[in-house]
Amino acid sequence: MVMNGASMGLVLMGLVFFAAGSIGMLRFPDVYTRLHALTKADNLGLGLVVAGVALQAEGVPEVFKLILIWGLVLAGGAAGCHLVAQRACRRESHRL
Repeated sequence: MVMNGASMGLVLMGLVFFAAGSIGMLRFPDVYTRLHALTKADNLGLGLVVAGVALQAEGVPEVFKLILIWGLVLAGGAAGCHLVAQRACRRESHRL
């Protein structure tokens, strides 16, 4: 019972961070602040969701798979964010 409540709480907190990142992406004025809001909030949100789901996992291999997925998403998000920011920086330098 306690484990289910903790799991649900972590998943709900993760969803709140996902919502905050999405709102930040829509509301912030430039590409850099949008990227910051989206990547930071989504990474933390996914970590909380993974932690909540890991509490419900049946064994250690499932937990390792969840952590591996989270790590790959972190790496992919960082690489994608870097590429978008680099492109935005180049575009701004060509305008001047």
